[in-house]
Amino acid sequence: MAFEYRVGDIIEMSCPFTETRVNELTADEVVVEWPWWTADPDSDGTPWNGLRPLPAGPETPGWDREVFRIRPRAADLDVGATCQVGIPPTVLHVIEVRHFDPPRETGWLPRPRRAVEYRRIGQPFEPGTAEQTGSFDPDDGIPRRIELRFRPYAFLEPGDEVADARARVWRFETAWDLHPFDGRAEDPPAWPLMLLTRHGDSDDDAAAVDVVEATQTGSHHEELARWAELAGVDEPETEPAE
Repeated sequence: MAFEYRVGDIIEMSCPFTETRVNELTADEVVVEWPWWTADPDSDGTPWNGLRPLPAGPETPGWDREVFRIRPRAADLDVGATCQVGIPPTVLHVIEVRHFDPPRETGWLPRPRRAVEYRRIGQPFEPGTAEQTGSFDPDDGIPRRIELRFRPYAFLEPGDEVADARARVWRFETAWDLHPFDGRAEDPPAWPLMLLTRHGDSDDDAAAVDVVEATQTGSHHEELARWAELAGVDEPETEPAE
């Protein structure tokens, strides 16, 4: 599924298990021949050796961050053994989306143009922290299957300007990044909302109707409470950005 990821997205990720070979075993890791990438011949750093380490089991560091799993389990493998690597269906929530221009040099191809950072469902939403956070490049050629399960404020787009039921004007970036034009960081937007501009245009009548209809019932807090229930965490304690 191709789409622009957004902070707060709840996605389900999977990847077909693909045959490969064990190169090395340690107490904490299984190092496998990575079946999807190729070495970058123009890399200025240390050449990538075609290998990738994966956590050996639930008790090893990085297990919660890593979505890839190995079959059979590490205890049943030997160096040189054939195994499979893939992603069982895993639900995640997006905590940051980063873009690289020029693409980031990693040692392998393709070079990442963006990175989507995530946490597993049930892990706290704490923007700006790295603990238990993983990331992936949606364009790296790995045959992931991505399903968007829920997007808070899906009826708005980043950069939209809206007026709320109290006649306050806001600029929307994400459900956790709403900027009041009056600069007063107090209550969040009061629904229903009215779309004022999208992409600098005030004449998108269809989008304006969609926003009004989507916010006729419910509230900002209810939208985030729905997200929190699906994400398996407490509702984020957010305040409007100044």
